[in-house]
Amino acid sequence: MSARVTHPDAVAGPALEAHGVRLAYEDRVVAEHLSLAVPPGRITAIIGANACGKSTLLRALARLLAPTAGTVTLGGTDVTSIPTRRVATELAILPQQPDAPDGVTVAELVGRGRYPHQGWFRRWTAEDDAAVVAALAATGTADVADRVVGELSGGQRQRVWIAMTLAQQTGILLLDEPTTFLDLAHQLEVLDLLVDLNAERGTTVVMVLHDLNLAARYADHLVAMRAGAVVAAGSPAQVLTPQHLQEVFGLRATVMTDPVSGTPLVVPVGRHGNAVTEGARA
Repeated sequence: MSARVTHPDAVAGPALEAHGVRLAYEDRVVAEHLSLAVPPGRITAIIGANACGKSTLLRALARLLAPTAGTVTLGGTDVTSIPTRRVATELAILPQQPDAPDGVTVAELVGRGRYPHQGWFRRWTAEDDAAVVAALAATGTADVADRVVGELSGGQRQRVWIAMTLAQQTGILLLDEPTTFLDLAHQLEVLDLLVDLNAERGTTVVMVLHDLNLAARYADHLVAMRAGAVVAAGSPAQVLTPQHLQEVFGLRATVMTDPVSGTPLVVPVGRHGNAVTEGARA
């Protein structure tokens, strides 16, 4: 993959940072003293084993979960002090497995991404129509615009939800496993779309991904988490090392160069992944 080139008119979104946050659900503490700076105008992927705190961190960055200590700041301001509507014009979040209201059509759901831009006296405009049309086109869902969301396949629904976040037209996108339910071709389409948004608009993208090789290929910046703490943060080459993979995932792996993108390629070893064992099985 060649180096990405940012469009000259692209403007990066405001800085998003966590400062020594403590994140908990009632008495269950998920993270303690966690700090993170999201690089503005870049694509960040958060990686880590299941239940390590990735989604919880994303929810805190989106102001859906208030830290019990520390602060999350947006543009240098404590996000909890910013009015909800204004936050929604700055950042959009796609959670895991979101639910659509019964009977809502695709076009109606995508149109809800425009709600933060509606003031007390502002009505729906041609600009809103254009944003919805562009989001449907970008995600390949224009042909199902009149269908009920609940009738769609899992992959189609996922693309519709992504279209809704695109229609919101924010400077920051927070996406929790955006490739869930998608086959490999559609996974690449969605990730290519995020790269296009980043290059053309300067959109800051933060996404939780499980596929390490896709994370390496599509993200500029990786954050590796374990047990609610950041183990490593930096470029894919800095983070995806055999040592970090062992520490974060308990995984023995070889890291080589992806022949397509030139980014790190993680090849797990496993207990049955060697030529001697394969020969014995044959």
